[in-house]
Amino acid sequence: MGVIIDGVEEWVKAINNSSKVKLEIPLFSKSGQVYYESFLYLDKNGMPMVAHHWEKYFQHIREKYNGIYKVQLPVITPHVARHTFCSNMAKSGMNPKTLQKIMGHSDIGVTLNVYTHVDFEDVQKEMKAVCNS
Repeated sequence: MGVIIDGVEEWVKAINNSSKVKLEIPLFSKSGQVYYESFLYLDKNGMPMVAHHWEKYFQHIREKYNGIYKVQLPVITPHVARHTFCSNMAKSGMNPKTLQKIMGHSDIGVTLNVYTHVDFEDVQKEMKAVCNS
């Protein structure tokens, strides 16, 4: 498995012990060799849950919420959540190379220039920190 934060490993093991979930399923065969891939969640047919599944879940949740409350949720996708995670980790001071590894990017430029978003308030905070030290 890749990078695992404290507590997540136990959660993954608990999921794996469930009779409904398998962590490794055969993905393809090449020259008699079977290649496996790890997935935390499978759909009702035992196939890996992909981005489309999660986008539909997010959409369903948003529609239910927006049908109840006046303040409407915007469109939020798993990919938007990925950008938010990356930005928040960078803003918290995580080492950029560590963040690159967690995100699975081969190029640090993708991590810093595409996934990490900084606004004017972030710039102000950093400038105050530098000026006060």
